[in-house]
Amino acid sequence: MIMKFIVRRCYYFSATALSILVLTSLAWSQTLDVSAHVEVTSQKRRVRASRPSSADVVIWLIPTRKTAVPVGPHKMQTYTLIQKNKKFIPHLLVVPTGSNVDFPNLDPFFHNVFSLFNGKRFDLGLYEAHTHRAVKFDREGVSYIFCNIHPEMGAVIITLDTPYYGISKPDGTVLIHNVPPGSYRLHMWAENVDNDHLDALGRMVEITPQNTELGKFHLITAGDVMSHHENKFGEDYPSDATDSY
Repeated sequence: MIMKFIVRRCYYFSATALSILVLTSLAWSQTLDVSAHVEVTSQKRRVRASRPSSADVVIWLIPTRKTAVPVGPHKMQTYTLIQKNKKFIPHLLVVPTGSNVDFPNLDPFFHNVFSLFNGKRFDLGLYEAHTHRAVKFDREGVSYIFCNIHPEMGAVIITLDTPYYGISKPDGTVLIHNVPPGSYRLHMWAENVDNDHLDALGRMVEITPQNTELGKFHLITAGDVMSHHENKFGEDYPSDATDSY
């Protein structure tokens, strides 16, 4: 009698666990496309033609502890940020934590790539035309990339621990694909927008089939990080900075 009871209880718990597993798997398989809209304006009063673009605003979602989503291992690959015509291409790059980023110099002169601000800190030193060097971005954060020779060069690499992110188009629309239902912490980055302002826009969101809209966000730019930055020694660039190599 006792043995039959134990067998029945074991069968009950096994069936319950299997049901929970099936339901959880179904929830994970029902991923959603999440949307948002951003509008970027300048703190300074300017004519409409010079209004900042609403492109390249990054929104990402980090699952909370109570949201068991199958993030899984990131697909590691090497990303490329080229140097061509005294520009970094692309200007914005989003990569998973642990990724390698290659910095090929496709110009016919020297470059000196560095990032000594937030995010990944590195200095690739001086390297000549048609050579390349790589950096492993092993910590989450925002890295501002510059050249110590050419002050007009600038780029941003955002390293994320989550695959759930989207980048805004020029019209301000943002789409984040394949998001499992659950609770998330929303984060946002936009160039030249104050960090305190961005932090204030962060919040908890609940993603469900009935709730896939993150809302509208109004961002105000102040200053220009790319145009006003110091070199890797913490000094101003020479006013007549030219190709000296």
